[in-house]
Order: sequence, then C-alpha cells, then structure tokens
Amino acid sequence: MTEPRIVTFGCRLNAFESEVMRDHARGAGLTDAVIVNTCAVTAEAERQARQAIRKARRENPTARIIVTGCAAQIDPDGFAAMPEVDQVLGNTEKLKAESFRALAGDVPSRVVVDDIMTVRETAGHLIAGFEGRTRAFVQVQQGCDHRCTFCIIPYGRGPSRSVPLGDIVAQVRALVANGTREVVLTGVDITAYGADLPGRPTLGQIVRRLLAQVPELPRLRLSSLDPVEVDPDLLRLIGSEPRLMPHLHLSLQAGDDLILKRMKRRHLRADAVAFCETVRALRPEVVFGADLIAGFPTETEAMFANTLRLVEECGLTYLHVFPYSARRGTPAARMPQVPGAVRKERAARLRAAGEAARRRFLASRRGTTAAVLVEKCVDGRARGHDEHFAPVRLDAEARPGEIVAARIAAIADDELIGHRIS
Repeated sequence: MTEPRIVTFGCRLNAFESEVMRDHARGAGLTDAVIVNTCAVTAEAERQARQAIRKARRENPTARIIVTGCAAQIDPDGFAAMPEVDQVLGNTEKLKAESFRALAGDVPSRVVVDDIMTVRETAGHLIAGFEGRTRAFVQVQQGCDHRCTFCIIPYGRGPSRSVPLGDIVAQVRALVANGTREVVLTGVDITAYGADLPGRPTLGQIVRRLLAQVPELPRLRLSSLDPVEVDPDLLRLIGSEPRLMPHLHLSLQAGDDLILKRMKRRHLRADAVAFCETVRALRPEVVFGADLIAGFPTETEAMFANTLRLVEECGLTYLHVFPYSARRGTPAARMPQVPGAVRKERAARLRAAGEAARRRFLASRRGTTAAVLVEKCVDGRARGHDEHFAPVRLDAEARPGEIVAARIAAIADDELIGHRIS
C-alpha cells in the first residue's frame, strides 16, 4: 500500500474532510494505513463503521488502522478497545497536518481526542481537488448550537463556527483551477453561517460574494438547509442566480407539529409547506430533497400520516429516510419508543412515496433540455447529472468536466437518457 486508503461514512462534510486527510497523509509520507472516517448519525452508521474496521484488518493485516470521525469523537475508548484499531483521532485532530506527521513518525498515543466543545475556530483547509471528480465539497461551517432531541452530532462536531469568506473563495478558486466544475457548500448547519464572524454575514451574503468573486465557477449547490433559517439574500439568489442550481435539500425530519416540538425543531409543518411554496414561486423549476425520520418516539399512525403527506404537499423529489435510531445521551432516547418493526415499516412507506415522487419527476423531464455535467465516459456514453441532480446517460461521448446540453428522450434504469445537442 503506497498511500493510505480512506474509508468514508456519512455526510458531505465527512467527504470533504477525507480529502483534507488524504492531502495531509501524502504530505507526511504516511503509507500502509487505512483511515476510517466514521459517522454517528444512527446506530446503523456506527455498526457499519465497526464492520469496515474489521474488514480492513482482515484485508490489510500489516496496515495501521486509524479511526476518526464523529463516532470516534463521541466514543473514543470504545473504538480504541477494538483489537483491530491502532489509533483513534478526534474530529479536530484529523484535520491537523501535525497529526499525520506524528502518525508517520514514532508511534503516537493510541487515543488523540480533545474536548471538541471547547473549539472556537474553523480553519479553511485548502485541497487541490477530489479524487477523479468534477464536483467537490467545500466546508463553510462546522458544528451546531442547536440541540434537537434525537441528535448526537453536536457532541461529535462541537459548537457552530464559520469559515471566513476569504478562505472559502481561495478554496473554490483552487478547485476550479484544477478542473472542478461544480462546488457544493457544506457544513453541519450551514444556515447558521456567520453568527460567530465580525459583521455576522449570512449564508446568502457569502454565496452572493463567492459567485461574484469566482466568476469562473459554473455551478454551485448548497447542502442541507434549515428552512426557517434561510435568509432573504439567499431567497433572492435562488430566484435570480442561474449558477445556483435549482435543487435544494431541506432538513425537515417530520411533518407533524407535536413530533416537531418533541424533536425540538425550529419549524412547524406550515413553515415547511410555506417555504417550498415561496421558493417554487421564485424558481418554478426547483426540486426539493429532504431528510425525514420515521418512528420517532411517541409517533402515532396519524402523526406519521402527516409526515407522509408532506412528500406531496411540499413536492419532495429526493428523500433521505431514516428509521429513528436511539442515541445514548439524547433526550429522545428516554422517551417512549415506537417498536422497531413499526419504525422500519413506516420508513419503507416513506421510501416508497419518495421513489414514486422521483419516478414522476424523471418522467416529467422527457422532452426537456438539460445541462449535464459530465462525470465519466464509459463505452462511448457519457454520464453525469443535470442541474436538478438527476442522473443522465448521454448517447455520445463527452469529456469529464464538460457541461453539455442534452435533449431528454427517455428513462431507463432510473436514469434520464439524453441526446447531446451541443
């Protein structure tokens, strides 16, 4: 193994941080290692990480196994107790070049995890690009000050802190110069951006400035948004800026007001519906994705039905559905629990509703023109995603990184089939 292999679980922020670690590991000359970047959002995510650690040891008996990420930050001793694990790094430590220089030199402490709740700064980590990709994630914010009753992530990420605009601009310029054609701004709670910075700039203000200062960036996307925290500047950009893609992913979690209150969310069902109506009036072609939890404690069938109806009432196209997973140390874990089988059954119904909505959306694209960012070309056929993040297979070759116009002719294997017209 000439350089470390990185196994990434979880969110887009983790994907970005894995690239930061890849650069640090290369710079330190670290070889023969497997770095597992864990997620703690559900018990299943932790189980998968542990499974990957055991598999990594079986397949790489002499490699150093390094575990990091949110699950490792929250339970470092638990991961250090695994016989397959050599080192555990915290979420702050994994982003420091000196951590990897130590790993490449003398054997460091088995566990290097500080108290993340004391961290107050977020550095702008410059990376040259994502391995073999024309799309890249850029961290603009870190941590979360909210305390949703189901969520353990604030204890893995620490308090909310924002990356200054200058660092964001420098990162995006570097990525574009190295072939990136689409950037996704990511964080734990990106609509909280700026509250800790001088002048308290909003997410909308930094998006506007970023697009103005990097005119060579063709496409920009945003990761998960809290609908009640979207600021007026961002709403105006959604309606007027063609480089901001018409695809928004919303952190909704539920569609019943009592469940939302018990989750300690900051919006009600009517807020979610009104937000989608407002955005659709500004940008009629917009599509929405959403995170939804099925089987939250105390959820009745009627409460679940309110969430299920949200798919249609908000016009949701892409769903991330999670059966509720009790996380030790969270208030929801102490509430009356819905039986596991019921959670799974409700999650399946939500996913089915999401799949039906997605199929309807793909069918509606037949006969339209799409702008496709080409990501790869196999056997003379280019593949990529359009502005709505729908997968498209073209009937012609194109270079990765090209943005080509295509006429959508059909749907096959859950992909749009397009004829290149430019």
